Amino acid sequence: MARLVLVIAALLSLIVTALSGFFILPWLKRLHYGQNIKEVGPTWHNKKQGTPMMGGLMFILGSITAIAVAFGTLLVAQPDLLSGLQAQQCATLLISLMATIGFSFVGFVDDYLKVVHKQNLGLSARYKILMQIVVTTAYLAAMQLNGTLSTAISLPAIGRIDFGLAFYPLAYFVIIGFVNAVNLTDGLDGLCSGVTFVAMLGYMTIATLLGYYMMGIFGAAMAGGCAGFLFWNFYPAKVFMGDTGSMFLGGAVVTVSFGIGRPELLLLLGIIYWIEAGSVILQVSYFKLTHGKRIFKMSPIHHHFEMCGWSEVRIDATFAFITLIGVLLGFVYIYLN
Repeated sequence: MARLVLVIAALLSLIVTALSGFFILPWLKRLHYGQNIKEVGPTWHNKKQGTPMMGGLMFILGSITAIAVAFGTLLVAQPDLLSGLQAQQCATLLISLMATIGFSFVGFVDDYLKVVHKQNLGLSARYKILMQIVVTTAYLAAMQLNGTLSTAISLPAIGRIDFGLAFYPLAYFVIIGFVNAVNLTDGLDGLCSGVTFVAMLGYMTIATLLGYYMMGIFGAAMAGGCAGFLFWNFYPAKVFMGDTGSMFLGGAVVTVSFGIGRPELLLLLGIIYWIEAGSVILQVSYFKLTHGKRIFKMSPIHHHFEMCGWSEVRIDATFAFITLIGVLLGFVYIYLN
């Protein structure tokens, strides 16, 4: 039954997301919610000016619908679902979904300022981080109250270490940093949705193998939503997910990892996100230290490859393949630990 529900969640999310584009996309066009291209970006991106954004609403609708239907199906098949250990898993699913929506709201405010008030940079970094701290605090508190937050982390080649109180500042750093890293990955047609599709398939499988069926449903719905969105977002994109969508995906990847008690998997399944964020940190740091010199032609690193002559499709495929390698390494890690 559990496997069937996973399939239902993935397929329903894919179908709802793909079909929602037929009414969400015209709605975004009528509202003139078009992308403003940054002047510092590659010049050939200027042709994307005006492409509707906030398309992340498509997979937000698809994934939430799929999770609700899958949960309802399980509840009918297993009336005792809301008792004992299963109730705790159900609560983890709800907490994860609410936190993911919370991060998406931060992205929505950012998008709203960009497209309605024509502020190309959107929400200031200070207020964005502040709002993300609020969402992270609520998430960690809810997980603690639910009894599903452990301060112990398994580290490759080291073993399981209980960080105690030091876990919490580390958790803030990882969660907020990771959500913003996923946001940085959303820079090419189909890149973030393609990479996250592969990562979520990995999390769906690992969660199910470890007995976290609710988080498996969560991962399946997110993977299906990303696949459905690629119908509209693959090169040449008809719509962009915007920060509304990228922060939703960032929140989803983080919460599913913490939800199965294995946040260290972000090192492997989230390898592309770390590479993207790391390239920006390296570029900025080196630029300041050398008073104007650069390591990459442009950061995040996907723009570097663009300026080296790679097509967007080639970059998408390469980054998705690297994510797949990370997923396979994650399977090996889970098997050995």
